[in-house]
Amino acid sequence: MIRNLIILLLLTTLHSKPYAQTKTIHVFVALCDNEFQGIVPVPKQIGNGKDPRLNLYWGAGYGVKSFFKLKTNDWKLVKQLKSENPIILDRVLFKHATQDVYLLADAYDGEKIKACTEDFLKASNSQNPLTIKEDQTTLKFGGNADLIAYVGHDGLMDFEVNVAYKETNKKQRDVIILACFSRSYFSPEIRKANANPILWTTHLMAPEAYTLKAAIDGWINNENGTQIDERAAQAYNKYQKCGIKGARNLFTTGYKN
Repeated sequence: MIRNLIILLLLTTLHSKPYAQTKTIHVFVALCDNEFQGIVPVPKQIGNGKDPRLNLYWGAGYGVKSFFKLKTNDWKLVKQLKSENPIILDRVLFKHATQDVYLLADAYDGEKIKACTEDFLKASNSQNPLTIKEDQTTLKFGGNADLIAYVGHDGLMDFEVNVAYKETNKKQRDVIILACFSRSYFSPEIRKANANPILWTTHLMAPEAYTLKAAIDGWINNENGTQIDERAAQAYNKYQKCGIKGARNLFTTGYKN
């Protein structure tokens, strides 16, 4: 009888599903800013980098907060949070509808795009860990997030960053950079951060949230960079009507050989 019980326990262990660990995503958004960023000016109400409410990259229709809150059934807004950092003007926490994945998005004052960029790069290097308690779960963001993304103007076209990178990471972080020419400008920093660029760009682009959502869908499904690249291209073409060939040429994964 004891022998049969041992066999039953072994079979149960072999056929049971592995424990699904909670995954976290941290999105750094530099609010669009006509005054303090080197961009082609956009209408005033969506180009005020100190007003997240209607900002092109946050509160407008395809901004990160609006899109994930209102235009997708895959993500549910958990709560609005306050940040102790005064240049983070809005912070929201989302939970995936069917997967154990949380997304934290931070809207940075557009004037402080350099600080936003440096915070993103530090997180990519496993620095500045952030924990948030949600019910009985401790969620890990910042440098402990599983996926880290930057959305906004490519500030590295305008300034140099000063980041002291750690030489070794406990874990190589996956990163997404939705900004113009992000592979060209971010490559040296991402290499020094020892991060894994699963998606970035080769040309001018509109860093809107439908591309981010499509890429995250692939990442949640454990797809490789090429598959995520294709998801991003399909989404971008759907909304931008730029032609799938052009969209595929815009997005890329990994480092240039």
